[in-house]
Formats: sequence, structure tokens, C-alpha cells
Amino acid sequence: MFIGRGSFTLPSKFNGGSCNRRAKMNAKKFLSHLLSSSSYRGQAVHIEKIGGGEAVYDDLQTPLPEPLVASLRSKEIERLYCHQVQCIELLRQGKNVAVVTSTASGKSLCYNLPVLETMLSNTQARALYIYPTKALAQDQLRGLQRLVEGAPGLELLSGTYDGDTPPDTRRRLRDKGSIILTNPDMLHQGILPKHTGWAPFLANLKYVVIDEIHSYRGVFGSNVANVIRRLRRVCALYGSNPQFICCSATIANPGELCQKITGVDIDVVDKNGAPSSERHFVFWNPPFIDTGRTERRSSNLEAAELMCELIRNRHATIAFGKAR
Repeated sequence: MFIGRGSFTLPSKFNGGSCNRRAKMNAKKFLSHLLSSSSYRGQAVHIEKIGGGEAVYDDLQTPLPEPLVASLRSKEIERLYCHQVQCIELLRQGKNVAVVTSTASGKSLCYNLPVLETMLSNTQARALYIYPTKALAQDQLRGLQRLVEGAPGLELLSGTYDGDTPPDTRRRLRDKGSIILTNPDMLHQGILPKHTGWAPFLANLKYVVIDEIHSYRGVFGSNVANVIRRLRRVCALYGSNPQFICCSATIANPGELCQKITGVDIDVVDKNGAPSSERHFVFWNPPFIDTGRTERRSSNLEAAELMCELIRNRHATIAFGKAR
């Protein structure tokens, strides 16, 4: 169970069973009432509070091109976080980079900005974005297109290349696409075996972005690593040597993982400059329901009671589960 900084209400089992006496409260007060309730039976086995942090900004040694600055301003972004600046500077130096920062820290700008900066000065430059799922690729495509649309004078073709892409769109992306978003399976089955038809794209490939790289582990990760090595070999055949930009959730060994997946040396950017609010983590274990202490109450029921009350009171709430 995760409790953020917003307002919360007590579930009916903890507020005397009345649905009419719901008083909004912050996370700290919610926890206090929850733990002191007569219905509470020690479900919270551990509580951890992580303090918030202010944003840490930085400036690029050479400013971004004006079209990109205009696009950022249209989204009310006046300055970049320090990890975004560090990533862009390393890429400008020709390095391969792994960005390891928290969710919603602006990792997509870490690769979109340098890619678009390159394409503003070199219209023949190409980029390949690799995502573990088609849904994520579609979501990231929308963000990329909004960034491009806000940049005056920047015109390029981008799109997803996967099993759902119509044949005519595939041909258009292959022949004229500047940024193609795909997944490891499609790269393995639909692009590399037909590399002669992709020769112009591969010859001008400047960047390969691998998002959610922490998801490539075990046998699947080994397979992806071999696919990336095939990609590098084919690129070398056509005279290109793309830079790699890897994005990952916070893990213990990002540099080692990215090096094993890509086969190239990686510079790690892991100082997060994005702001964060105070967070409370509660590890919730349902209570025993028998005297022999062998059976616990359903965790789904426990979660549902908490979630329903939050939703009824219109609090921003999200739940993750293995089943619907």
C-alpha cells in the first residue's frame, strides 16, 4: 500500500461504519487515525516515510536550438533538471548514456531533446526507439509528436513500427521515417532480416534509445542483448555507429546491465534533479481471521475497502494488482 501527500478519508470499517462522516485529511492524519482505530488489528507491519526534495536545475553549456526552446516554453518548461542537462552534455560528447532516475522525472526529454537537436542540423539523421511493449511505444509517440509540433520549422516523420502497423505505413516509415518506435521482437523479425531494404535508415542511424531497460532480464534479456549486437553489426556494415541512450528505473547496477545489453561502454546519469513530494509507504498485511492464526483475511478485500473510500471522495488513487 502506498500513501502519498494528498487528502484521504477513513474507510467505513475504520470510521465506525458510517459513510456520512468522512472528513478529508492528509496522509499523516490518515495514518494516525487508521492505526488508533478500534478496528485496527496490526495490519501495518512497516511504515516508511521518504522526505520530499526540491528541483535541482542546471544550464547547458550551449543552449538548445530556438525551435526546441520554444517547444519547451509552450509546455511551461523554462529550465532543465540537472540529470537532463548531464545526459545531453554527455551525448554531445559522443558518449553512450544510461539515465537512472525515478518515474515522472522527465527521462523522455533526456533522449528526445538531443535527438531532435541533431535532426535540426542534419535532416538525414535517424533514430530508433525500442520499448518493451507496443502500448508504451504508442504513449511515447504521442509525447514526441507534441514536442515536435511545438518546434517551429521542425518537420519529420515518426511512427510506431510493430505488428499492428499497416503495410503501407511500414514502407513509408522505412523509406522516410526519421524516428521509428519499435520493440525487440519487431527489430528481430521485421527489420534486421530485411536490412538491405533498411540500408538508408541504418546508414544514417545516429541514436538507439532503449527504454525500460531494467525489464530485459533473464533469458529474455540475453535474447535482447544478442538482437542489439546484430543491430550494431548491421549498422557497421552500412557505415554507422549509433550512440545508445538507455533509460531505467532505479536499480543497483545500471551501468553493468546496460553494458551487457548494448555491448558498449556506458556513462551513468543517476542524480535525479526532479522535485519529489513527501511519501509514506505502508506495508499492509491482512489480519488473521481464525484463532489458530493460520488464515488471513483476503488482501483483495482489504485493498478494496481502502480504495473504494478514496475513490468515493474523489482522491487521486491508483491500485496495482496481478488480477482484475
